[in-house]
Amino acid sequence: MLVITTKDTKRRTATLSAQTYNLTLRIQTEGKTTEPNKPKVSPKSTSKPNLSKREREREREREMRQEVKEVLQENKVDRESEVFGELVEVVSTKSTSLSLLTSKDRDFLLSPTGTQVKVADLEGKVIGLYFSANWYLPCRNFNEILINAYDRIKTITGSQFEVVFVSSDEDLNAFNNYHSSMPWLAIPFSDLESKKSLNRRFDVEGIPCLIILQPNKTKDGAIFHDGVDVIYRYGASAFPFTEERLQELKREEKERYESQTLVNLLTNRDRDFLLGHPTLKQVPVNSLTGKTVGLYFTAQWCLPGVKFTLKLISIYHKIKELLLAENKDDDFKIVLVSSDRDQTDFDAHFNTMPWLALPFDDPIAKTLTKYFDIQGIPSLVILDPDGKTVTKQGRNLINLYQENAYPFTEARVELLEKLMDEEAKNLPPVERHAGHRHDVTLVSEGSGGGPFICCDCDEQGSGWAYQCIECGYEVHPKCVRAVENSPITDA
Repeated sequence: MLVITTKDTKRRTATLSAQTYNLTLRIQTEGKTTEPNKPKVSPKSTSKPNLSKREREREREREMRQEVKEVLQENKVDRESEVFGELVEVVSTKSTSLSLLTSKDRDFLLSPTGTQVKVADLEGKVIGLYFSANWYLPCRNFNEILINAYDRIKTITGSQFEVVFVSSDEDLNAFNNYHSSMPWLAIPFSDLESKKSLNRRFDVEGIPCLIILQPNKTKDGAIFHDGVDVIYRYGASAFPFTEERLQELKREEKERYESQTLVNLLTNRDRDFLLGHPTLKQVPVNSLTGKTVGLYFTAQWCLPGVKFTLKLISIYHKIKELLLAENKDDDFKIVLVSSDRDQTDFDAHFNTMPWLALPFDDPIAKTLTKYFDIQGIPSLVILDPDGKTVTKQGRNLINLYQENAYPFTEARVELLEKLMDEEAKNLPPVERHAGHRHDVTLVSEGSGGGPFICCDCDEQGSGWAYQCIECGYEVHPKCVRAVENSPITDA
């Protein structure tokens, strides 16, 4: 779209002035000018042979002045047409976001109570198109986070932000139940064509998905596709979701990382301690300074978290034993960052663990979740003795290398990868795994492998793996239970 700018106006004025100047110059030089840029105009008449020289000059001057007048008029018409076209396009751009939310038979959206709200009422607002469904757990989890951000934005800005729910629910009852938990508007469930059109228009490949539409923006700056990631990472602080605001947040984040310490991560004005054992014992945060610390994000209701916690407890004790045996000054601590639903669940969960914890429902927990961009649990973030982030892949490293992963540094991981490469040289290239009906082939990251979820232990893996070429089944080499390679039918 062409946008009217001062630069455009100056350029067009200069062009018009040049044309006028050329014609005027021709008048002054009695039409003898030979400028290559003179406008192409048809002669209106020829000099009359019976006129005197003075009369012919006046006649020619009138003709030239008429030419100037016509050129000015032509430019005025062209400019008016162009301005009109630009204005139409500006209006079109402003209304495009809103027109996406309507159909030929509908000019309204639905509130959570079923009230019709005119689409035109969203004029001038930042709009979030929220593609979601009640049957998908990640959508329900993100829904709570988005509601908190939405309420905060509304409190701060008033009515400058609105979310529109685009449902992928299975039926009307599911849609109504899910929408009733939301404070924002929705495309009617029955308007299947509009929902399909929006999915195609924004190339939605997965849910939850949040597309941000900016008002009064040119095409290139009007749409932002990564709303889910930004809400997870920055929450309400990301509003109005412009490129300028996101760059500002990234600069602030970089500054926080550079000044990151255990104390400023784990304390606030009202609390400078963590919970320990026996139950509710207070342990000063500054007592962890100089130690390697793992921030463990999990919850009692999370089945993968329950399974990984058992493994982590075992590894935690083994790391402690290794440090004690080697008589090192270093120490390893873990801090639970809980997502439990109530105090009772938190207490029962924490009592199964040998490490420290943030108090239940402490606001620092949500801050840490955003700060470290935690998008799924369980998750283990490792901090070095100075409080700086070593890795956010602690869970994966524990699964791959167990207690040998400590202290989780880049140098340590590189050493372990080299050792794994050496061990892989002695592994059979093909195995028959007891848990699968096809042969599995040894692959590395450079030969068809890569990050994966082990189909035997359901934990993360990377580097070397045994992979079924026929169906994609993958297991850690350590999880393979080799059996004699006898014929197995697919029956």
